Amino acid sequence: MKYIQTEIAGLWIIEPKVLSDSRGYFMESFKQEVFNQNVGMVDFIQENESGSSRGVLRGLHYQLAPYSQAKLVRVIEGTVLDVAVDLRKGSPTFGKYMAVELSGQNKRQFYIPQGFAHGFHVLSERAVFTYKVDNPYMPSHERSLRFDDPQIGIDWQITDPENVILSEKDKNAPLLAEADINYIY
Repeated sequence: MKYIQTEIAGLWIIEPKVLSDSRGYFMESFKQEVFNQNVGMVDFIQENESGSSRGVLRGLHYQLAPYSQAKLVRVIEGTVLDVAVDLRKGSPTFGKYMAVELSGQNKRQFYIPQGFAHGFHVLSERAVFTYKVDNPYMPSHERSLRFDDPQIGIDWQITDPENVILSEKDKNAPLLAEADINYIY
């Protein structure tokens, strides 16, 4: 696996080695020892999967400490634009984002540590998205940011704004300036 440190400290793009032949392909999608050597110790406790159709935009979601979640995300089928926003107060990249295209074809993974908001936009007809987390879902600590906050300025690659599909929670999420954040860099 190839581990690529991004320009935002803590965010990693992981490119697995894919072995292909006439039968299909094989790859190691996760190896704890190699992950720890490159990224550091993260104790993933749960893996989740979601299926979404074109135009679905999920996020930007995060959980307050002490239930903040590190995530290792990937796409099994389809294509998404995956986004992480730095919410660590005092970070030189606070409020900045990183976007990575993840797909069933490129097999890339994106590691997002605690202290970041996360979301994705489905670019294909359908996408199956999976992610490991290091803390359980805690509704009392769940928070969201507006996906279209002009202060953050994410280019979600939205070609048809009328067909973006959002949950009510995401439609009504606060802007970064009004957000409840308790992460320290």
